[in-house]
Amino acid sequence: MFSLTALELARIQFGFTISFHIVFPAITIGLAAWLVVLEGLWLYRKEPVYRDLHHFWSQVFAVNFAMGVVSGLVMAYQFGTNWSYFSEFAGSITGPLLTYEVLTAFFLEAGFLGVMLFGWNRVGPGLHFLSTIMVSLGTLVSATWILASNSWMQTPQGHEIVDGIAVPVDWMAIIFNPSFPYRLAHMTMAAFLATALFVAGAGTWHLLKGNRTPAIRRMYAMGLGMVLACAPLQVLIGDLHGLNTLEHQPAKIAAIEGHWESTPGVGMPLILFGIPDMAQETTRHALQIPRLGGLILTHDWNGSIAGLKEFPPEDRPNATIVFWTFRVMAGLGFLMVLLGACAAWAAWRRRLYESRALARFALLMGPSGLIAILAGWYTTEIGRQPWVVYGLMRTADAVSDHSTPTMSASLAILIVVYIAVFGTGVRYMLRLVGRIPDDHSGSPDDSTPERNRRAARPLSAASDSLDDLPRPPAR
Repeated sequence: MFSLTALELARIQFGFTISFHIVFPAITIGLAAWLVVLEGLWLYRKEPVYRDLHHFWSQVFAVNFAMGVVSGLVMAYQFGTNWSYFSEFAGSITGPLLTYEVLTAFFLEAGFLGVMLFGWNRVGPGLHFLSTIMVSLGTLVSATWILASNSWMQTPQGHEIVDGIAVPVDWMAIIFNPSFPYRLAHMTMAAFLATALFVAGAGTWHLLKGNRTPAIRRMYAMGLGMVLACAPLQVLIGDLHGLNTLEHQPAKIAAIEGHWESTPGVGMPLILFGIPDMAQETTRHALQIPRLGGLILTHDWNGSIAGLKEFPPEDRPNATIVFWTFRVMAGLGFLMVLLGACAAWAAWRRRLYESRALARFALLMGPSGLIAILAGWYTTEIGRQPWVVYGLMRTADAVSDHSTPTMSASLAILIVVYIAVFGTGVRYMLRLVGRIPDDHSGSPDDSTPERNRRAARPLSAASDSLDDLPRPPAR
């Protein structure tokens, strides 16, 4: 396929499948926490709008959860099919970590998911709220184990190499490796931000269409409020994560910055934009600010870091890619901070629902959280190259012995199936979001009995078919 090697095709295939998968768990983490907040507010204030929003978003959650499970299964199988030598080398560490994820998080989520989706009037309010909390906790526990495994691959410790195999000797050191706390905090906050932008974007879409029910206004305001709270925190966490990466993966930071030369004591400039040229070992057309790069990375006006030329060419990540993926992530992050500030200003002026400029800005930023997650993930994983386990095993040594035609055929099949299956799922989920939430503000004791007659399957929480859902008006 286009003269690519089997190794390159295996990397593309894993990148393609994980690009689909990472989006769904991120929304699952955020929506689960959002449902906890909504149900908690309903129990505390007894305002029907929170119950209506809980019913509305639980349907979206059910569809998204199902797609996340399916996409995760496909991705997991690739460790054995495409990366068998990696599994042989690191399986005694990554295997148990992924098993712990299934035994704790997945069973916790699955055990309480049915009660959360179908038990609104079949169990007491306290038990139902507990179920919602447990589902949300399960998503966070799942993220913890997955990121512990991935972080060990980035900053491995707590192991010994015995006969060419990584053998665990200290599980606490393996789990709480140097980059784990930063990755967990960064990814969790990214999930909350992406969901907040998704919720705010849904509210914005309805507001711009003239739908101003209490539920629409509340989801819009709460989504923007979450952006205001989380976006600055994410910038701070990202800074701490960058300092940790500089300590343990300096080549990755040099590639992110497009920095080739070491200039001790001079102060490194911040390259805003440019085109890193791997062959010429330079960043062409660089637009830079003197000393700012060293100040950000070392918190020292005269600070500098090792340039890419300090590392052997075979140990350098692809600077051209990670330079730009990082800027996409960081640029969107600062736009999120700006959106939160604009929302706070509009609310202070009592124009939160009247400002069409803010609404259009929020609508444009709706998918930005998911785009930033993908860009950040590419930066992290491509920046780790050429290592699959940093400093221990190269990616070229981890791939299975497959031929190029075999990898080409499997990649082509996956692309077709993924677009068909998940394209339909995403379309269905967006059509659910495009509905107006039910309004029971006039009947606070409404029990929504129709929810109790549905079959006990996750997708049955979303009761409408694609043909039954309202279509947006023709433009």
